[in-house]
Amino acid sequence: MSVPVVIGGADGPTSVFLAGRLGGGWINIFGLCIVIAILIPNIIYACKFRGVENKCTNKVMNILEQIGRYGCMLLLVFSIGREEFAFGSIFAFLVYLIGNATLLLAYWLVWILYFVKQSKWKSLTLAILPTLIFLLSGITLQHVLLIVAAILFGVGHIYVTWKNIQ
Repeated sequence: MSVPVVIGGADGPTSVFLAGRLGGGWINIFGLCIVIAILIPNIIYACKFRGVENKCTNKVMNILEQIGRYGCMLLLVFSIGREEFAFGSIFAFLVYLIGNATLLLAYWLVWILYFVKQSKWKSLTLAILPTLIFLLSGITLQHVLLIVAAILFGVGHIYVTWKNIQ
């Protein structure tokens, strides 16, 4: 019979908080799962709609979008600029888990609707939701670089998306 590991009289998610970090400290397993969940519908889109042209001609905004995108993905998964991934409170941890789960569910639902019939509101929603996911993650993890990358990504991605749906 195995005995569950209990830290500070708690188990499960509370133990993760009480341990003060996620995983081994330098990698965020939850963040990796979030990035994978965001990428899956994007990969499906890229395979289904090959050769879609980017109509945004503003090079600065295109570059800003890419810097923000890859910055967010890297900073959400790897502890760059931080000693380790940790939450300031149990509340922050719960907001991180529940908030990201809700935003990811909404993201996937909008993708499903988008694959059925494309529209401007769906395109903009698909630009806003990942921005919110990255921002929520940065705020709850108190990760300033991730917050900055999320803002860069949001400004660039929403602008580029808007130009592409005009």
